[in-house]
Amino acid sequence: MEFNNAYCGDCYELLRHIESETIDAIYMDPPFFTQETQTLSNKEGVEYSFADSWKNMNEYIEYIKVRIQECKRVLKKTGSIFVHCDRNASHYLKIVLDEIFGVANFQSEIIWSYKRWSNSKKGLLNNHQSIFFYSKTKDFKFNTIYTDYSETTNVDQILQDRIRDEKGKSKYKVDEKGHAVMGKAKKGVPLSDVWEIPYLNPKAKERVGYPTQKPIILLEQIIKLVTDENDVVLDPFMGSGTTLVASKLLNRQYLGFDIKNNAVDLTLDRLENIIKTDSFLLQKGKKAYQNLDEECMTIIKSIEAVPVQRNSGIDGFLKEHIDEGTVAIRIQRQNETLSETVGKLLKATKKKKCAYIVVIRTHCDYIDVFDYNDAPNNLLIIDRYDLQIKKISEKINKNISRKTAVC
Repeated sequence: MEFNNAYCGDCYELLRHIESETIDAIYMDPPFFTQETQTLSNKEGVEYSFADSWKNMNEYIEYIKVRIQECKRVLKKTGSIFVHCDRNASHYLKIVLDEIFGVANFQSEIIWSYKRWSNSKKGLLNNHQSIFFYSKTKDFKFNTIYTDYSETTNVDQILQDRIRDEKGKSKYKVDEKGHAVMGKAKKGVPLSDVWEIPYLNPKAKERVGYPTQKPIILLEQIIKLVTDENDVVLDPFMGSGTTLVASKLLNRQYLGFDIKNNAVDLTLDRLENIIKTDSFLLQKGKKAYQNLDEECMTIIKSIEAVPVQRNSGIDGFLKEHIDEGTVAIRIQRQNETLSETVGKLLKATKKKKCAYIVVIRTHCDYIDVFDYNDAPNNLLIIDRYDLQIKKISEKINKNISRKTAVC
């Protein structure tokens, strides 16, 4: 069996053709015990599916167990395995992995955290999956990945050296004169076991229409952790081939199995024509999406509205519908005229079919040239509470001035 290839067949049978201790890392994304048939189509209408239905949990566990045992056999002594699962069977799979690899070789439960829109349901929204990380032995290969310090980290924490006092508590190190002792050069914070990597959105260029497709950047992070260039990465349930694509991008050798012919064809095609979606969220951070400053967020929350960050014209929607329709909100910025604020809201809601659109006026610093006669019937302009009080105060003062002048 040659490396840098994908094969069709049951991974249990194909694994037997691999010599013992020849694989550096395994990523395993088996069926999740959803008791459903997973189906999806690509843009051309080609349908991909796989069955994830079982008589009972015992049948499922036995199916997984014998395959994990073969995976352990082919792993090098320095190798590691990552088993992807969700809440349906993660608690059972952890027991199987403990049994096969040993509790002492359990390294981490990686939480892949992501945001997905979903209709409300009775219970908590499922926004994560688990990836169990086990090594074959204690002598496993591991490459530390460093991340940036958090915004709350102060400069002393980065620069100063630390020691333990007589009670074992960490404290900053100082010399005999009480001056701070600088620590060694720091690369950042070691990667944690909670990974906030965006789920592939339906319009991502990387999407190929395969159900349960994982993002390339997720697999790249796993592969970087435990392998070096030219090491061999195996995926016994390769599906759309993301593991193999990530391996090729990182100059690793790869091997993939799937029981479906169309999955193998799709994988081979992806390997020839690699498309990767860059994550703007990971490159720029969450703050790059935040259009609302603290003042706007305070207003949005005070009127029981849901904030919208990724839109330059709409700041939020009321949580409750009015006249069976949505109500869009736009808050006037300090550098905007009322006409500019209204214009941005009208443009953003043009195709949204809102029952009402509401502008919250925050100031009167510019000459008001807004033509109220041309405003749509569903537009409401409301003064922020402090502006209302200011107008009332000015009106009262004018009345007092008039009375004083008459006297």
